[in-house]
Amino acid sequence: MSQFPNRFDIVGSFLRPAAIKQAHADLKAGKISQNDATAIENQQVERLVKKEIDLGLTDVTDGEFHRSWWHLDFLAGLNGADFFEPEHGFVFNGQETRKGAIRIDGKITYNPDHPFFKGFQFLQSIVPAGITPKQTIPSPSVLFPNEAAMIYDNYYHDFDAFLADEIKAYQETVQHFYDLGCRYLQLDDTSWGMWASFSKGKTILPELAPLCEATVKAINAIADNKPDDLTLTMHVCRGNYDSNWAGAGAYDPVADYLAELHIDGYFLEYDDERSGGFEPLKKIADNGREQRIVLGLVTTKKPDLESADLLKTRIKKAAQFVPQNNLCLSPQCGFASTEEGNHLTEDDQWAKLKLVVDTAKAVWPA
Repeated sequence: MSQFPNRFDIVGSFLRPAAIKQAHADLKAGKISQNDATAIENQQVERLVKKEIDLGLTDVTDGEFHRSWWHLDFLAGLNGADFFEPEHGFVFNGQETRKGAIRIDGKITYNPDHPFFKGFQFLQSIVPAGITPKQTIPSPSVLFPNEAAMIYDNYYHDFDAFLADEIKAYQETVQHFYDLGCRYLQLDDTSWGMWASFSKGKTILPELAPLCEATVKAINAIADNKPDDLTLTMHVCRGNYDSNWAGAGAYDPVADYLAELHIDGYFLEYDDERSGGFEPLKKIADNGREQRIVLGLVTTKKPDLESADLLKTRIKKAAQFVPQNNLCLSPQCGFASTEEGNHLTEDDQWAKLKLVVDTAKAVWPA
């Protein structure tokens, strides 16, 4: 079993400091250059990484400080895909988000000059020995043409042709991250959570089954092609924007598909009743693979600090379906999947992460 996910781990994004928000506003207003904005982002990444290490984390991210969106920035960096602003944003539990979408206007291919590569290189350059830089990118399912997800296809007329091109682009992108030194990469996937939400019952809606099968095919093609010493995990998200959510529902409808994935670990949201019970985890535990399941028991959507005793109790409940040695602990999601961020302060953010670290050390002593 891979050393990652760690017993105490992080999903990826952190609240954007005021300096970054000001830099982005100044860049949009033409007051500073992109190089100036990147320099400010890098300064804040250095500050963030130091705090992560001081907290005791053994894997760290750059907080996604170079991004505005958790997914659209990456997708727009692939050849054949472009960002644009539609008439409306996404709808999150009745709240409309900032406008953003992707239009596929050409063949989807790997971009050797993708800006995420430079971001990883900077992160790696400031991480000391013994600390692993973790990279996050959206799952391939996030780019599936879908009006609800605001992915518009103006090029492909055959989904199988699109999927083949996308898989190749992802395989080459993952390999490039590896060549740059990445050994821990996470796919962020909102599709599973939304498909479970749409299905509501114990089984997936028939019309969603082909999409689930395509996602399994894509993720396994990436996992089976990656170098053996690259840890590949996946975060299943139900939406995270301005402390709001997009989907609700237990994992039951998608559990069989999740159990088919050849990945090293799952980050699963379990911060409130929207996520249902732990019973579906048994399907992953019984799939014959050594995979860690990271319980996202600490919410990133509100500042209230959870009880350590409650977290320990819930871990014990999950251990009825998964061996406790295969479990880990993390926040439920990132703190700022978009640069707006959730309704917490930085102090709240760090208090929650300290709770994760302290609780995990108590449950899984070294």
